[in-house]
Amino acid sequence: MLHSTYPDVEIPNASIHDFLFGGLDDQTLERVAIIDGSTGAETTYRQLVAQIDLFAGALAARGIGTGDTIAVLCPNVPAFATVFHGILRAGATATTINSLYTPDEILNQLQDAEAEWLITVSPLLPGAKAAAARAGMPDDHLIVLDGAEGHPNLRGLLGEGHSAPEVSFDPATHLAVLPYSSGTTGRPKGVMLTHRNLVANVAQARALLSVGAEDRILAVLPFFHIYGMTVLLNFALIQRAGLVTMPKFDLVEFLRIIQEHRTSWVFVAPPIAVALAKHPIVDEYDLSAVRVVFSGAAPLDGALASAVQKRLGCEVVQGYGMTETSPAVNLIPAERPDIDKSSIGPLVPNTQARLVDPDTGNDVEVPESGASTPGELWVRGPQVMVGYLKRPDATAEMLDADGWLRTGDMATVTADGIFRIVDRLKELIKYKGYQVAPAILEAVLLEHPGIADAAVIGANDADGQEVPKAFVVRQTGADLSADDVMEFVAAHVAPHEKVRIVEFIDVIPKSSSGKILRKDLRARQQA
Repeated sequence: MLHSTYPDVEIPNASIHDFLFGGLDDQTLERVAIIDGSTGAETTYRQLVAQIDLFAGALAARGIGTGDTIAVLCPNVPAFATVFHGILRAGATATTINSLYTPDEILNQLQDAEAEWLITVSPLLPGAKAAAARAGMPDDHLIVLDGAEGHPNLRGLLGEGHSAPEVSFDPATHLAVLPYSSGTTGRPKGVMLTHRNLVANVAQARALLSVGAEDRILAVLPFFHIYGMTVLLNFALIQRAGLVTMPKFDLVEFLRIIQEHRTSWVFVAPPIAVALAKHPIVDEYDLSAVRVVFSGAAPLDGALASAVQKRLGCEVVQGYGMTETSPAVNLIPAERPDIDKSSIGPLVPNTQARLVDPDTGNDVEVPESGASTPGELWVRGPQVMVGYLKRPDATAEMLDADGWLRTGDMATVTADGIFRIVDRLKELIKYKGYQVAPAILEAVLLEHPGIADAAVIGANDADGQEVPKAFVVRQTGADLSADDVMEFVAAHVAPHEKVRIVEFIDVIPKSSSGKILRKDLRARQQA
């Protein structure tokens, strides 16, 4: 068993609200907490805390509290922090929904999470309204933050002036959030994360990430994703930094915000790192304020990290985690230039790991020098989820009786505790940091009358980023092009789930039990 090379940190027995906002002094309350990157509007910690309390009070006045789940379908705008933490302040559970989801996908999450309220913004209202209606949700339970006729809005709810309720629960067992993850395979499942899970992971990250109150953090990675929720929103707040929000990625706007707001920490996914390394427009902006570029949500190539570092003159580091681990498991401190940039660095404090040989079930030996042989990374710590909502079967597949979570990722480790992800046991595709389950795309493909069989794997595009690739067997006599296939899938899934590459094949390789042999498909494209 492997332990973090960093000493354990204290994890307060507190709600995430009390952990982040308890005991703020007058000087801190006057600091800027959130800046709207689009408009420059600022929200101080005093204003934010007051808004959170008022929103929690408005929810409580409607009978919402412990045992209730509220869905949030919202991009990165300052109001996200108000409603997200207002839900938790009221004792309810927040289930955050991908802003790119189709009405069908929104409906699936509403129903699975048993959410009776939905919070959104007017640009996303058509999809939200369609899903809410099919879920039987009345209009007064669909809150449109910036206002829409027939629905409650944020200004009105805050204006009611209700005090925050007194709530009592055990942070170790009370669910704070229900983000959805495909885990190692299959359809998205609700990941049950407690207040202690969230508090623990923020406390763990504080030991390795040197963000201070004078820093400004750019938040383009979505708050609905556990990476944005913990490593951006909650971590920035506990460090009393200024969080600059950006509702969607646009390279020119991204560069403008960095220049204008002098952001010192920029959290990205690898596709944004590609743009920073290669796009000529980057040279037209003053990015000298950037001290650290931190990449997460998908593996970052070491050569790409070095290219960004050289071009921007900053440190480039990465981390590793999963929705099921709140998410951080490994982080590279910016002050450790000695650590290989293609690695994921050391374990965060209070975390244990094992590398398990998938063939023998034995733990991999750690050598005295160099890297170990690969093994499946298993982790244990206070950031590990309680389990999957209403899915004891899936929970048992991921978590054993001793609390070890099987990540599905193959890793190596060095004698000094530096880990590197080298492969994946799991079939999940990571496209620009978003999870894409092959099984869902395969089900869509098989609905096409011209497709006899299909399989989907992850494949690298020209920039070395993983994208969904479909292997398709045409029906006899079908006149079907790659564009036809991609257009059909695009009409049925969210944008990040689109098939990006199509290869026609005579037969999909399968085992005797009918399971797709994806390793054979991967070998085919490497041949």
